[in-house]
Parts: sequence; structure tokens; C-alpha cells
Amino acid sequence: MILSPIALFTYNRPDHTRQTVEALLKNDLSGASELYVFSDGSRTAADNEKIRELREYIKSIVGFKKITLFQRESNLGLAPSIISGVTRIIEKHDRIIVLEDDMVTSPWFLRYMNEALDFYRDEEQVISVHGYLYPVREELPETFFLKGADCWGWGTWKRGWNLFEQDGEKLLRELRERNLTRDFDFDCTYWYTRSLEEQISGRIDSWAIRWYASAFLKDKLTLYPGRSLLRNIGTDDSGTNCHATDQFETTFSPEPVRISRIPLEENQKGREAFKGFFRTLYPSLGKRVVNKIIRILCGNR
Repeated sequence: MILSPIALFTYNRPDHTRQTVEALLKNDLSGASELYVFSDGSRTAADNEKIRELREYIKSIVGFKKITLFQRESNLGLAPSIISGVTRIIEKHDRIIVLEDDMVTSPWFLRYMNEALDFYRDEEQVISVHGYLYPVREELPETFFLKGADCWGWGTWKRGWNLFEQDGEKLLRELRERNLTRDFDFDCTYWYTRSLEEQISGRIDSWAIRWYASAFLKDKLTLYPGRSLLRNIGTDDSGTNCHATDQFETTFSPEPVRISRIPLEENQKGREAFKGFFRTLYPSLGKRVVNKIIRILCGNR
């Protein structure tokens, strides 16, 4: 099995980063894995001390096969940092595992990711592997596929990343021309199209919505675990594009997730489970009424 390099993207959260790294070090493959850390520069003078503290911590880490720190003097921003960083590493290694500084992994995460990236390396229909699973109510298969791509603890190959389209306007235009916005929005249970519109207008700095749209429009599949191998600790209002909430809190799988041959098609049970979870994000009566109205309008896009 070829071990994929790990790219970790950080900004000004040394405490979150420390938790992310310490969790990674509990994985049995960490000692044989290369870690690349991308540290973005300050947006404001107020961030300087936190960034200095974070970089000093990164320089003190031991336990990986090799650690390389990329330090930016100026602020590139979340999306450009991830896009350029992933491109840089994947050109060198052909495959990659990507984490941000608020993603705490289970001890089984690296084994699952590496085994899946190895297993599906030549399967053109599969664009990526994902390690996080929403706290859905249903019991799902050991692994399953959904159309598109995701962003909380993921991995891909050069052939997959080559399909990434940076032009949000181009992606949105194709979604509308092909009448795919409803499907893209999981039957109007989550507003991915709106997120793409906000990215285009500059209201959010999102690479992830373009990654999802790029994969979706190419009819590519992403592999998910039936039990989550990652927790996002950044939903505390400390990060970019995310507000304080506990709705995404999940528990780790108590055992490894096994990789085996499954049908190369979108899993309908998994899709329905995601739709059910998305509906819980809008629990109040007022929001449910608004939701229903928007679903009706969405059907007429």
C-alpha cells in the first residue's frame, strides 16, 4: 500500500491545530506518513501572535516520517491557499489526504483513507474519498458512494483533482442549463446552489462548493464511511464560512471501516440519510414553512 502525503491547512488557531495533530499522531500509519503544513499569513496585525505561536508549535512536532512547513508572509485566503496547496502536493505525489486545522480524526482515519485511495486508484468513476459522516439517524453500509465531492477530511488523486473547475460562474451556468440545481441541492434540502452563487459574488471564500460542483457535473462518485472517522471542532465560530453550532457533532467509529468492492453507483439509502439530516438543520416551524416554500420554488428553477 502506498501511503499518501497529508496536507494540513492552518491559519490562526494553534489550539485547534494542536488537537488535529495530536489526533493524527494516534493513527498507526502516522509515523510512516509525510505531513505538509500550509500556514497562511496574517489578514490583520491582531493575528500575528496566534500565527507565530502556531508556527512554533508546528516546528516542535515529532512523530511523522517528515514534516514540511510552508509559511506565507501575506494572507492568501482560505480557498486560494487550499487550491494552490493541494495542486502543489498532488503534482509531486499523485495522491493526497487533505485536512484543515479543525478536523480531529479517529485512530482509524489514515488506514481507511490510504486503503481506499489504494483500492480505487485506477477507478475513473471515483473522484475522491471522504472520512466524515454527518450524524445521520440511519444505519448505513460499511462504505457507500454519493455523487459529487466533499471537504471534511478527504483525499483524491491527480486524475481527480485535474477535474476541479475554479470558475464558479461556469459551473453554475452548466447546472442551470442542464436543469440540475434541484439534484445538486439534494432535492432542495440543502442550499448548495445558493452557496455557489455566494462564492461567485464574493460573499463566501469557498473552494469546497466548486469541488463538489466539479465532481457532480462530471457524474463522479465519492466514497463515504458508514461510520464517521472525523469530528469537526471548528463549528465554534472560530473559522471561515462556519457559524457556532453543535448540529454537525458526531462520534467516532469504535472500530476500523473496512474497504471492499461495492457497486459503483450512488447509494440511495445514503442519499436519503443525508437529505434527512439536512432537514434537521431547519427545525423551527417558521423555518420549516420557509423551507417548504423554497422547495416549491426550487422545483421551478
